[in-house]
Amino acid sequence: MNKKKIALVAAVILASVALRLIFNEMRWFNLVPIAALGIFSGSILKNKTMAYLIPFGAFFVTDIFFQLFTETPGFYSWAQLFTYGAVLLITLMGTNLNPTKKLNILGYTIGGSLVFFLVSNFGVWAEGLMYPLTVSGLVECFGMALPFYKSEFATQLFVNAFAADILFSAVAFGIYNFSFAKRGQLAVA
Repeated sequence: MNKKKIALVAAVILASVALRLIFNEMRWFNLVPIAALGIFSGSILKNKTMAYLIPFGAFFVTDIFFQLFTETPGFYSWAQLFTYGAVLLITLMGTNLNPTKKLNILGYTIGGSLVFFLVSNFGVWAEGLMYPLTVSGLVECFGMALPFYKSEFATQLFVNAFAADILFSAVAFGIYNFSFAKRGQLAVA
């Protein structure tokens, strides 16, 4: 990978970490482009170990920061394993994405947001502390998760999918495609 690509990937990682830290302080918990980062790194990086480590690492580093330096717990229970699993699953989705197809990027990004919502909330249900481990408990868990995505402005699930993930994807893929597509370097990443 050349220096320009390394700089782009580093900027994307730093931006996602910074956004998660900043938005946590503003109490906009779901305005985090983790799904977009997984889709981006999964589709752009040839080194798939790095593709998985980047979004996982960005999420893990910010959780360590939360645990050590804020009132927000970075590590709250074993159910968080589902959250990390969702990040890895989204990255796996990204490995099948052609980074030059704009409509596919949009679909994968929205899909990544939905996967994150479903898997992370399934983990809350599977923990068995808040909801009974029944089908009705699972339905209740997902139903109760929707208001969690409502907050200061509109619905954060909508904002997350459309403002954070899609905007982040548009910027990241746009810069990447603009920088490398004209030179035929996309497959070299």
